Amino acid sequence: MSVPSPRPLSLLLALVLGVPTGVAVTHQDWDQPPHRYFERTPTDRFSRWKTRFEAGEVPLDRSSERAFLLGLLDALGIPVSSQLWVYSTTSLQLSRIGPSSPRAIYFTDDLSVGFIPGGRIEILALDPDLGGVFYIFDIPRPGGPVLVERANRCMNCHAGEDTGFVPGWSVRSVVPAVGGGSLDAFRGGRTGHDIPFAERFGGWHVTGADGFTNHWGNRLGSMEGGVVVPSPLPPRSRFEPGRYATDTSDLVAHLVFEHQAGFVNRAVEAQYRVRTHLYTDVGGLTAAHRAEVEAQALGLVRYLLFADEVPWPSGLRLGKSPYRKAFEAAVSVPALGRLRELDLERRLFRLRCSFMIGTPVFTGLMEPLRASVMRELASALDPSREHPASRHLPASEKSEIRKVLEGAGVLAGPGAGK
Repeated sequence: MSVPSPRPLSLLLALVLGVPTGVAVTHQDWDQPPHRYFERTPTDRFSRWKTRFEAGEVPLDRSSERAFLLGLLDALGIPVSSQLWVYSTTSLQLSRIGPSSPRAIYFTDDLSVGFIPGGRIEILALDPDLGGVFYIFDIPRPGGPVLVERANRCMNCHAGEDTGFVPGWSVRSVVPAVGGGSLDAFRGGRTGHDIPFAERFGGWHVTGADGFTNHWGNRLGSMEGGVVVPSPLPPRSRFEPGRYATDTSDLVAHLVFEHQAGFVNRAVEAQYRVRTHLYTDVGGLTAAHRAEVEAQALGLVRYLLFADEVPWPSGLRLGKSPYRKAFEAAVSVPALGRLRELDLERRLFRLRCSFMIGTPVFTGLMEPLRASVMRELASALDPSREHPASRHLPASEKSEIRKVLEGAGVLAGPGAGK
């Protein structure tokens, strides 16, 4: 077993108690003008769907928690194989979560559902303008009303350091203590495919890669002599998996979830920053703010093209993933289907251009951010140019990615960006 080196006790206490550690952070005023997060009407897919749901127009089986969950996932187009189990106490319903009752997360490109046996259903929907929109509701009883509540307390975690202080996806990695709480935390304020594997999955169950152990998943911790000592927590060892939609917490689903969360948080933060600049810079963006827009655009293109993706662990093979078929088949834009093809031997995706380019989080980028992103993307995929976002791509892969994007109308034909 290989795990990250223990941290000094002083830093562990700072992480556990929330003591500042000297890391500078910024705060995006998502609830203030011009964003007015809670004053605006969300346009995401779930917010539109819930109107029919609350009106009783979506008949779901209410005979049991599991039956309702399966019906909800089917109605929202979320594959059960996307299930991820997290047993760290990182949720509004933390009193219900633990090694004997993990929280399950199910997700697709624009939506995630949280479920805990005996608890409430949690929803995170992605609005291209607002970012994450959060709902919570009780599983309705047979014949009873459906009451979906907009959850503002979710912002404590989902609009904090983990997400760039804008409403987004929080993917935490901690070392849960045997007696409850957390002893350590990793990758603070960061999400995405650039996170080292050795810092991922703390507090999560991981299945489908029995020979891969260089991570913090499937473990608890205890403090001995000022050092965190891990102990194994095999998946399904302390709870009945039959209470959930399926019996896996597939590593491939974890990797896809991490990748898309990283893109969402970067894109939403860029949206909020640009909207702030457009609001404050009467008469046009200042030179400094124009430069920041360009920097945000370059960062998004680097992420889209996997410029900073961490190396694939040596010897890791995941060809029998239960999630793979469902993910590759979930093509909303047929011309972009090749961007969903997984590799799983050298890296996560065969083509290193994110499938998130076909989702509303990308297509809804505001001007001038979108124009800057498209210029950078066209330049990065120009075979006659060297670009910092695509130096890692061989000419053949750049050419294939460009053909896919041109075929989908994302990029113009030859010569775009010149």
